Amino acid sequence: MIRSISRPARRKVPAGIAGAAALALVLTACGGGTSGSGEGDGGGGASADTTLVAYTGQAGDYQINFNPYSPSNIGGRGTIYEPLYFFNKARTQDPVPLLGTDYEWNEDGTVLTVTLRDDVTFSDGEPFTAEDVVFTFDMLKNTPAINNMGYDGVTEAVDDTTVTFTFDEPSYVQAPDLLGQYIVPAHLWADVNPTEDVVEAPVGTGAFVYNDFKPQAFTFTANPDYWDGEPELKQIRWLSLSGNQAGADALASGSIDWQTGPVPDIQNVSENYPGYDAVTANQNQMVLATCSSAEQGCTGAQVDPAVRQALYLAINRDQLNSLAFQGTASEMSPTFALVPSQEQWISSTISDPVSPTGADPDGAGAVLEAAGYAKGSDGIYAKDGQRVALNVEVVTGWTDYITAIDAITSQARDAGIEIVQTQSSWNEWTDKKQNGNFELVIDSLGQGPAPDPYYPYQYYFTTATPVGESSGNAFSRYSDPEVDAAVEELQALDFDDPAREALFATIQESIVADMPYIPVMTGGTTSQWNVGKFTGWPTEDDLYAFPAVWSALDAAEIYKALAPTAE
Repeated sequence: MIRSISRPARRKVPAGIAGAAALALVLTACGGGTSGSGEGDGGGGASADTTLVAYTGQAGDYQINFNPYSPSNIGGRGTIYEPLYFFNKARTQDPVPLLGTDYEWNEDGTVLTVTLRDDVTFSDGEPFTAEDVVFTFDMLKNTPAINNMGYDGVTEAVDDTTVTFTFDEPSYVQAPDLLGQYIVPAHLWADVNPTEDVVEAPVGTGAFVYNDFKPQAFTFTANPDYWDGEPELKQIRWLSLSGNQAGADALASGSIDWQTGPVPDIQNVSENYPGYDAVTANQNQMVLATCSSAEQGCTGAQVDPAVRQALYLAINRDQLNSLAFQGTASEMSPTFALVPSQEQWISSTISDPVSPTGADPDGAGAVLEAAGYAKGSDGIYAKDGQRVALNVEVVTGWTDYITAIDAITSQARDAGIEIVQTQSSWNEWTDKKQNGNFELVIDSLGQGPAPDPYYPYQYYFTTATPVGESSGNAFSRYSDPEVDAAVEELQALDFDDPAREALFATIQESIVADMPYIPVMTGGTTSQWNVGKFTGWPTEDDLYAFPAVWSALDAAEIYKALAPTAE
């Protein structure tokens, strides 16, 4: 019997993240118009009143890429491609049916059966069936570079509207990843290289369709044949600007309708920007990620865990929150269990379950000296002729992160560590991160599809790849056999199995000691949006989706909920 999504399940899947990105992940007057976008007639029946102008934080020109599996995808993928279900990361709720309508595990957690909608077509008019689901997951299984969830099951079409996922072992924790995976059309993607092709003319089942691309902006228009009805929002236009300051200026001039990022006096958006409002949610965990593994080809002082631990102690997080994040960030656990909503999963063996708020330069120095480092005449520690001097990569125009690095540079210097920053375009920053060409990179780690520490552990702390090869999510290139084994064992346990506690303890003890991602704070993700032009935005009382323009599936739900205020 397939369970209805509205009924309690025998085997539950966590539904959302209480209290509030992605896997995605980083916070962050455009020249050159686009046909079918901007002012006046927007194409597809769109006008200025029914066109939403969004800024994703892109600094510099876009390079066309609508491949939903590519780390360089430029945005909007959740509006073109859909998963089987939507999992809300902003609050606890049941998964929302999209291409799927029902799902159920068998008694031992080895077979997941999903029922699909029977009235869905792709935007080119071809029908969506179970064969598209089978094709998508076979492609993921056969392409390790895009198989971030480590899918190794067997996908079968029982009929056009029923698909099964079969595993050798119980695999309950895979349900949110399976149900939240983008589905692509088999009739087109049979000829696509999913690791290299940029998919210039995307086709999906989503509520919007591709319209036009220019390096400074691209547009999608409402899908008139969408299975859930054509959206009231008729067009979305994504702009590239020059960074956070340009985003704030565009907000002040009323030339954008939605951005997610810092603006001056962020606590008082509705007063400072008439017609706009803001919502903040804390979820994405900000880190100084390290290229951590010498075995995988990483070079630099950061390959030593003692250096990573020392930098962790050197950071004054209260000062960072004040200087860089306007008080919107919150505390973070070095276990990467989200606090406070996941603190029940933090092992009692972790002596300091929350990162210190103040700096401890003496403690940082003691860690380095115990590891054989000595402070040089320039005040910087060194060992075997290598100074503890580290370069950190950041995207040009990301003013909050740049300010944070400026502060960390001073704080680290007090602890005998030298930090130098390099600013580059988002495309170059992404390439360095994916291929391991960095020492440190400031970034945020998303929480995955459901409120459980398993997902960050599986995404970011397993599957190390050599420098020079695309890393997927695990860009720190960290690997530990005990962590790998514990993550694998967790896949076989239901979410309420008490045996998970010991496995979490094993993982947490290793990653707190090794610290391949140096915890900074849990970022306060703040969106500002035009409430005078559109209704239906999430509110603090109704966070029906995580409020971030760059969180693709959440943004897609928001676009579908919006309605222009103009008659």
